[in-house]
Amino acid sequence: MKTSIIIGASLVATPFLLVGAIVVGTMSVAAGSSTLSPVGRIADGTVPAADSVLMEHYGHMCPELTPSLLAAQLYQESGFNPTIVSPAGAIGIAQFMPGTWPNWSSPQDGDGKQDPRNPADAIPAAARYDCAIAHQVSGVGGDVVSNMLAGYNAGPGAVEQYGGIPPYSETQNYVKNIKALEQAFRAPDPTIAPSDMAVRAIAYAYNRLGTPYEWGGDGTDGRFDCSGLVQAAYTSVGITMPRTASEQWYTGPHVPVAQLQPGDLVFYATDLSNPGSIHHVGIYVGGGVMIDAPHTGASIRFDPIGAADYLGATRPQPLVVGAAVDAATPQAKRTTSQPGAIPGNAAQNTAPAGNPAPTTPTPTGNPAPTGAKAPAVPPKTTKSSKR
Repeated sequence: MKTSIIIGASLVATPFLLVGAIVVGTMSVAAGSSTLSPVGRIADGTVPAADSVLMEHYGHMCPELTPSLLAAQLYQESGFNPTIVSPAGAIGIAQFMPGTWPNWSSPQDGDGKQDPRNPADAIPAAARYDCAIAHQVSGVGGDVVSNMLAGYNAGPGAVEQYGGIPPYSETQNYVKNIKALEQAFRAPDPTIAPSDMAVRAIAYAYNRLGTPYEWGGDGTDGRFDCSGLVQAAYTSVGITMPRTASEQWYTGPHVPVAQLQPGDLVFYATDLSNPGSIHHVGIYVGGGVMIDAPHTGASIRFDPIGAADYLGATRPQPLVVGAAVDAATPQAKRTTSQPGAIPGNAAQNTAPAGNPAPTTPTPTGNPAPTGAKAPAVPPKTTKSSKR
């Protein structure tokens, strides 16, 4: 059978005073509305359901923050792992240091235990911290969102000293990645254009029809699993994709099924409320059909996309793909041996960013309750010099 494809101002000693004002103002506005703001809404299926509710709620805490930006930031920090602990001891989905956590947590969050491992406690705290930084660096020129993110990573004092994003490779990459990833978490925009390389990626997969499936196959021996085929197809046209299907879910904006275009990636999950359960991906070719490497014992073939476990689709975009590849290793797991890391013991020479720091840095890297802003020194990729 012949088959054809048709491809058509400064913080002072008590940050909670500022934060409290932000929260009260935000909640007062929210009290007059029964619906969430559409700005920066989170795309369905990109965040574990319980976390998504929290990010949607607290992601409007200040004008500089949106739910989708908060989601991208927390994904960059921890990969949404609430139990992760960095080598430096930063804890949870938002990667707070134990000594600084009390400055941003609130007994009104979560279960009242103020646990950085509980997303219901940590997500509001991260939003408070972001907005406090945005307020502190509001007088700095340049992009306000970039300055806020840079302050979360390197400290608002460094942002003020350098008049914007500090010249630290980790911080620069952190800001760039989160702003790119935000597109992958934002609710679909019907005007998104497909990648101009999508057709050639489809052609690569088409030329492998009939190739036997191999679990873990990335093409080095001529065989593929589902995500290996996607990675190879897009790498062939100059877009280096992450390796696993769950990582590929964050390589571009998400599009509804009615707006699928050739080259979009279609995903399947065992739990449609949890993207961590993604188990399969294919390349959409049009007409309700994808090319995929289905499972052991089968070969690369055409399959209909309709299935009960269909989660959604992503339209790969080069800038977002690059950020997703980098974010495949969350900040919490990075070490000084990784690209962009800054060697040394920055944590021993500076107070954590975003908290009032003593005039003379404390040896542990945790903040004293009062004093001047943190000095501007490069952050460690382990995040010990942050928060």
